[in-house]
Amino acid sequence: MKVGLFAPLRSPVCTPALLHDLGKGAEAVGLHSLWMGEHVVMFADYESKYPGSEDGVFRFPEKSGLLDMTATLGYLAACTTSLRLGTGIRILPQGNPVYTAKEYATLDFISGGRIDLGVGVGWSWEEFEACGVPWPSRGARCDEYLEIMDTLWTDELSAYDGKFYQLRECIMYPKPVQTPSLPITVGGHSEGALRRAAKYGAGWYGINLSPEESKAMVEKLDEHLVEQGRAAGDLRIVVGTTLETVHPETITRYHEAGVDEVLIPFVRQSHKWLEAYLESLSPFVDAAAACS
Repeated sequence: MKVGLFAPLRSPVCTPALLHDLGKGAEAVGLHSLWMGEHVVMFADYESKYPGSEDGVFRFPEKSGLLDMTATLGYLAACTTSLRLGTGIRILPQGNPVYTAKEYATLDFISGGRIDLGVGVGWSWEEFEACGVPWPSRGARCDEYLEIMDTLWTDELSAYDGKFYQLRECIMYPKPVQTPSLPITVGGHSEGALRRAAKYGAGWYGINLSPEESKAMVEKLDEHLVEQGRAAGDLRIVVGTTLETVHPETITRYHEAGVDEVLIPFVRQSHKWLEAYLESLSPFVDAAAACS
């Protein structure tokens, strides 16, 4: 059982100095990982419904924005030596799969094999529109992109001929340090996301789930794994929590539900409170260690 951070790192409060001390401090307190979130742009009003809140409204501080994950994880890789660095999640069909493969293979190379690439299909058609990418069929495009990235990471000569993307024979280096391929963690609660995790994933990522809700998702995932010819339990289960649902005493309940790693939210992003916040996580780390 592991404990990490879900850190939607944002400007202007997340300065380079805060990033440096966050990475160093997370390692010092014994955290296993740090996972970031992604939104390249945001909107004053959404027609789309945000699945991470009960009322479907996406709330974010005014004149603030999430830091780019690739650049920020590269910075954190240079500041740390053992902390695993995750994307929770990279909105894969919103971008270019060849660039994504290159970026995260490079991050895995320079971090010494510490990248967990979490991917999903997103929830906001407005953001896809801003990126100039079609919203329909994003799930099918995501599947193709995962296959493209795998060939770029594992094959000497890569090529792909799909419905949505064609890649002529090419060579990509560096390859990821982790073998046989960079581990993919598929995020999402829909049946499509669960099927995708069972087919392509080394792990699954859920958000804002109680231990009981996590157990139900693990049971569904096991059904999909068996359908794919894989063994039940053949996925690493990572669950992001809210401050209301996670306490040191609930870590055991998450473990019993089949969760391998619990992510605690990094909400008060302030240098002033950083040391006290990290110290407050020690009981969670101890509780996770007691489950092992």
